[in-house]
Amino acid sequence: MIRVPIVRPALGKAEQDAVARVIASGWITQGPEVAALETETAAALGAAHAVCVSNATVAIELCLRVAGVKRGDDVVTVSHSFIATANAVVAAGARPVFADIDADTYGMSPASLESAITDRTTAILCVHQIGIPCNIQAIMRIAKSRGIPVIEDAACAIGTAINVDGAWQRIGRPHGLFACFSFHPRKVVTTGDGGLITTNDETMATRFRLLRQHAMSIPDTVRHNSSQVVFEDYTEPAWNYRMTDLQAAVGRPQIARLDEIIAERRAIAKHYADALSAQTLFLVPKERPDARTNWQTYALRIRPNAPVSQREVLQYLVDHGVASKRGISNAHQEIAYRDRSTWACGQTPCAGCASGGRCERLLVSEDARDSTIMIPLFHGMTEAERDHVVTTVKTLAAKYA
Repeated sequence: MIRVPIVRPALGKAEQDAVARVIASGWITQGPEVAALETETAAALGAAHAVCVSNATVAIELCLRVAGVKRGDDVVTVSHSFIATANAVVAAGARPVFADIDADTYGMSPASLESAITDRTTAILCVHQIGIPCNIQAIMRIAKSRGIPVIEDAACAIGTAINVDGAWQRIGRPHGLFACFSFHPRKVVTTGDGGLITTNDETMATRFRLLRQHAMSIPDTVRHNSSQVVFEDYTEPAWNYRMTDLQAAVGRPQIARLDEIIAERRAIAKHYADALSAQTLFLVPKERPDARTNWQTYALRIRPNAPVSQREVLQYLVDHGVASKRGISNAHQEIAYRDRSTWACGQTPCAGCASGGRCERLLVSEDARDSTIMIPLFHGMTEAERDHVVTTVKTLAAKYA
């Protein structure tokens, strides 16, 4: 029986040759390959500056710190995201205040954002979940009216674009103060692991480069190439959040073919939508007219009152060779955030949270986790794999028609 993974990184000879080049160079840590990946990714996304770091979680944490978030502050974000989003807020010393999501985008609801802002809110951290852009323009209007900086968790969204005043702009331009991307193997572009920050502010880009390398005043690349003895200073307590040149070299060929990668993923998503639109068990995702999604993940929604559970659907798929996952988790439902004092869902606790039941302000998030099924979609997918996924989903749906 054919088995289709949820994702398979598409790495080939170009990536192999890139790694060999770095090994032969003798410089394998953060160096010229990282600098080149930054330049090339900034150009691909339409950003003035890009800064590579070790992963997207630390990218978010750095952005919060550079944006001025400090201990005791509130950051409005979404619970409906990989737990790293909330964890980065906590790592920065702040309290996550969770807004609900819009059901069609899985991203922050502007209406919920309004009610989640407190008098201690110093940043808004929105998420372009599973590659689908959130309503960033509405979020930006709210943020600008309150004078609050916006950071975009775009971990899944490299290559995704939105239409702004008739022109297509890629996420990461950025539309907020900063945008953060992930190069984890589940993502559209991978370096094994790694992250990247984009910004249009040169001063802040310079600060990111300082903080990712222990706040060392003179980069080791400069010291290495200097004909004179150079001593560096360490200007403040900071971290080691560097990306290696080995990782960056793997990413560069993928950035070079990003347009091709996105086109292939969008073609697979269209095939899924066309093939699955007639079945009645699942709701098929529909792209907004102002969005061009990279389809990092393809998420089906089990229709309300369907005669089958999410667990039963997942088990059927794995039994028939189709890897799948349940919907994105909600941080507020995880053990790590069981202590209600570590987060909030608004300016006052809701009755549901107080009683240990469903959070009344995060109902859409909770429903999304429990009704969503993520099926395989990746560039490099064969027609046989794609068709097997479609046939399996349609066969399952037919059982409950």
